[in-house]
Amino acid sequence: MRERFEFKESVLIGSLLFGLFFGAGNLIFPIQMGQMAGKNTLQATIGFLITGVGLPLLGVLAAAVCRSESLYEMAKPVSRVYSILFTCMLYLTIGPLFAIPRTATVSFEVGLNPFIGAEHGRVGLLSFSFIFFLITLYYSLRPGRILDWIGKYLTTIFVVLLSILLIATYVKPMGQAGQYAAQGNYIDKPFFTGILEGYHTMDALASLAFAIVIISNVEKLGVRSPGRKTAEILKSGLICAAGMSLIYASLAYMGATSLGSTGRADNGARIMSMVSEHYFGFTGKLLLASIVTVACLKTAIGLITSCGQMFSKMFPNSLTYNQYAVLFTVISFIIANFGLNNIINLSVPVLMFLYPLAITLMVLSLLSPVIEKQRDIYIWTTALTMFAAFFDFCNTLPKPIKETVLMEKVISFGHKILPGFDYGFGWILPAILGFVIGTAIWKSRKS
Repeated sequence: MRERFEFKESVLIGSLLFGLFFGAGNLIFPIQMGQMAGKNTLQATIGFLITGVGLPLLGVLAAAVCRSESLYEMAKPVSRVYSILFTCMLYLTIGPLFAIPRTATVSFEVGLNPFIGAEHGRVGLLSFSFIFFLITLYYSLRPGRILDWIGKYLTTIFVVLLSILLIATYVKPMGQAGQYAAQGNYIDKPFFTGILEGYHTMDALASLAFAIVIISNVEKLGVRSPGRKTAEILKSGLICAAGMSLIYASLAYMGATSLGSTGRADNGARIMSMVSEHYFGFTGKLLLASIVTVACLKTAIGLITSCGQMFSKMFPNSLTYNQYAVLFTVISFIIANFGLNNIINLSVPVLMFLYPLAITLMVLSLLSPVIEKQRDIYIWTTALTMFAAFFDFCNTLPKPIKETVLMEKVISFGHKILPGFDYGFGWILPAILGFVIGTAIWKSRKS
């Protein structure tokens, strides 16, 4: 048994983390944020890094600290039923219902759609997504080599290709970020809006799933002591966090300066397409197609692998890992053909509900050596967080549902009783209150 990694092995695990996290939303959301934030890009970027970089690292560390083999084990102190339901909800969200289909649709929208006519869009998406998911399934059925596929090869290719575009942005800026006015919520609350924008990457949720892959690969490299595993994961995680922060900040800067040459666009995919064409013309479109396809492919492989491993372990008497991998790939293929905009719009309410529950679970897991995984603390914290998160869910529903009489009353009630609700953080005080109540009950029982 080894005590620690050599530097190159820390870099390899960090590269695996980066490769698993950095995918579709990681490219399109920060560049759109930069264009919307304008002169407030710095504040928005800092907020984005908290949820887009800090929380994913926190999730992997939480799994290592509480010595849980899976998300199911992490959530089990609340109750077995909650653990099963929450695990299924989270994995389906970052898996076949939203995140995996999004990898294919973003690849198509940015990589192939600019080369074909609008009349061929549906057929093009169908054909592209079929080939995309065939490749994904091929590598997902060989999970033992995921460290090679993603950590060594795909991540390296992706970073090299993306660096070409980012370097061009710094060498020859399209404009000055500080000269453009902010738009929407970025005018008066850029920091908090940036935090919520980081939710869309789904990386904090994915970190609870990817923790299995990371921890198992750390063990394969010979480090098995719980304390040393946590330390090595932290080292590799900081390497990953540095790389992700640099790229996120660069993409936000690209979006903010793009207004000097490209004008506004309604989504990050189109902004990236315009920027790449501005710098490199037709070759830029080919470069962008390569960047996005590689980024999304490696994330899809990681998600299929994690989802298949979790469900086959949680329900051992149902399907095998390979059968789950095939099932999730087929479902993702079907949903991908509903289109990118529909997938993003439907995912927002679900993310606003799941993120508070995921964050509080991370914090409780990090505190597990102190609170001893005490059930009262887990139950009260989770229950009050879930109560508050329900109002965030209602507040982000599609307009036809949100504007019904019942939903308007529910949302109005949330505004009245939850401080910070307007900023999307009405769950924080209830979570703290739940933690205090649970701790008090635990202490009173001990005494």
